[in-house]
Amino acid sequence: MKRTLFRNGWVVTMDDTIGDIENGDVLIEGDRIAAVGRALEAQADEVVDASGMIVMPGLVNAHMHTWQAGLRGIGAQWPAGAYHRHVHANMATRYTAEDTYIGNLVGALNQIDNGVTTLFDWCHILRDLAMAERAVDALEESGIRAVFGHGTAKPLPKPGETHHSQIPHPRERVEALRRGRLASDDRLVTLALAILGPEISTAEVCLADYRLAREFGLVSTCHVSYPSGQRVQENGWPALATAGLLGPDHNICHGNALSDEDLAFILDHGVTLTPTVMLELQAKADPPLTVRARDRGAVLSLGIDTEPLCAGDMFAEMRAAWMHCRHYENVARAARGEPAGPIAVSAREVLRWATMGGAKVMRLDHRIGSLTVGKKADLVLLDTSDLDLFPVFDPVVTIVGYACGHHVDSVYIDGIARKRRGKLTFPQDVLRAKKQALIGSVQRIIADAGLSLPIV
Repeated sequence: MKRTLFRNGWVVTMDDTIGDIENGDVLIEGDRIAAVGRALEAQADEVVDASGMIVMPGLVNAHMHTWQAGLRGIGAQWPAGAYHRHVHANMATRYTAEDTYIGNLVGALNQIDNGVTTLFDWCHILRDLAMAERAVDALEESGIRAVFGHGTAKPLPKPGETHHSQIPHPRERVEALRRGRLASDDRLVTLALAILGPEISTAEVCLADYRLAREFGLVSTCHVSYPSGQRVQENGWPALATAGLLGPDHNICHGNALSDEDLAFILDHGVTLTPTVMLELQAKADPPLTVRARDRGAVLSLGIDTEPLCAGDMFAEMRAAWMHCRHYENVARAARGEPAGPIAVSAREVLRWATMGGAKVMRLDHRIGSLTVGKKADLVLLDTSDLDLFPVFDPVVTIVGYACGHHVDSVYIDGIARKRRGKLTFPQDVLRAKKQALIGSVQRIIADAGLSLPIV
């Protein structure tokens, strides 16, 4: 097995037993971290000079609709409701298996380029097994570690058609994937179920979907984003709990409109949460759940959600989450007639959400999320020599408060270099062709949808 030694970097391990190590070393052997420390005496096939670099765990994007990469920015100024009208009810219905593949491939490569080593691909466009297979093909081709969240399309029904809230998750597709290429949980790409959840499915469908995930031993995840009065079930959580279907193997995204009582109930059953702060500040009436959930001891992670509306940069997402927490606390203090006080949420806590938190959501925290000996060799090098990052006094503050994707010098996933010296190792001629294919795909989809730019 190849041994690679990263020498003399500022190592941010996110392992509380190790901490941060200035002028530290990391040794990887094959696909595992073999040693972390200072002045390691180790033989290596390759020595990477990490001087002037921050060496950190790869970021974990815990919620993203990767197939939408070709629609990046198209709806950033849309009014409320336009996203579902233009995307799910129209453009998504025009996607083929190949469109899904090219969106997923370019989207996953962009995540690697921006320091993400693990992605929860919430693929809610799927109408058949061929689309699912091509989505997985793209993830595997990119080299990213991914949990493929098999979801279902949500078009507006035509007269006589059944609404998607009444359609159970397709068992035959889950069986084909779970008993076929995604049978193992030890692969780089694994399977989860992106289900409707209690807010957008009937009680019968909801119970069936959660039971399906449990039957196949899969993490399940759902969107929780509708205010009271707009939900298919006003409160479906007690029925799921009574059936024994709520636990740490279930994740909810958003949750902004949850009452304090419902939030406490969900967290009492061990459910994990994924705010997507940039998206929620733009598109939700209620504030992100980060502070309320954090104060109740939730397992928190962070995700991008949808690139048509916000940037696919997890550094920007961390920064938005941190700033929102500070603003939320300041507003609360002002409402009590108190001056602004100490910062309640540290940069390290936010980085934990984007590393170990995401790992826990995916139930991969025994493998990823920190630079711990024995874990998978998923790590990122940030070049701190740029004028907008130099000098560094606290590497964690630098990561959360100042860094962005263009500072990512290197990305290793499963011990394999997927980005080096600021460039993806994915063949550049192939990448150029794939980018052109993505442009062609999206232009056809927009035309078939009867739309023209700018879409309003």
